[in-house]
Amino acid sequence: MSIWEKVQAELDKAGTAAKGALDEGKIRIELFRVRQQADKAAQALGYAVHRAKRDNTELAAETQEHLHGTLAKYEAEAKQLEEDLAKVLHRNAPKAPEPSA
Repeated sequence: MSIWEKVQAELDKAGTAAKGALDEGKIRIELFRVRQQADKAAQALGYAVHRAKRDNTELAAETQEHLHGTLAKYEAEAKQLEEDLAKVLHRNAPKAPEPSA
């Protein structure tokens, strides 16, 4: 293998690693955003329950369903992103060297 082929192979490997790092970064940012949205949904649900209890009323069923649904949607999205992140991290993990025979 010539020196230029080795250089090209190393550049290809570096490009692949950089793409993997970018993919990981994008997923981490999206996961952070979705977790923030889930926190806001949980907070809204908590406030609604608190206000209903404080005012000695019941939380409207449609409001409760809407808030629970919103929270569940963000939790499911976060779970999917966590799975995607695990796949990317597994794919980017350094490979074990092959034993020489």
